[in-house]
Amino acid sequence: MRRTPYRGRRSLPADYDETVRRNVREQDDDARPAIKGRLPSLDGYDTVLLGSPIWNVRAPMIMTTFAEQLDFRGRTVVPFTTHAMSGLGTTARDYARSCLGARIAPGLAVRGEEVADADTDIQTWLRERGLAGS
Repeated sequence: MRRTPYRGRRSLPADYDETVRRNVREQDDDARPAIKGRLPSLDGYDTVLLGSPIWNVRAPMIMTTFAEQLDFRGRTVVPFTTHAMSGLGTTARDYARSCLGARIAPGLAVRGEEVADADTDIQTWLRERGLAGS
């Protein structure tokens, strides 16, 4: 498995098709885009929600960068995503690989076009995981 730092453009493209091409390149290269700044400690947290869009059936590669740099041992990771048509995509499998020692809980996927109307589904999902009041 090759893991290469992303050496492409540093700023995000404004054009949708260009964004898709960049994402495909990063996935094909198994890239680890750099994260600017210091990552937080997970000390004191038993449950960590990881949210992202789904691009080409998986979370953006920067989410792998993020997950690989933190200590998830003994924690529960709860993925949530927005998507156009692929639901959670491969997030459970990908986070199982990159969030070493974590338990991956059932995630939530919301279609991007339906986010504004998803409050009831989100609240139900949070309650089912013990993450919101009744």
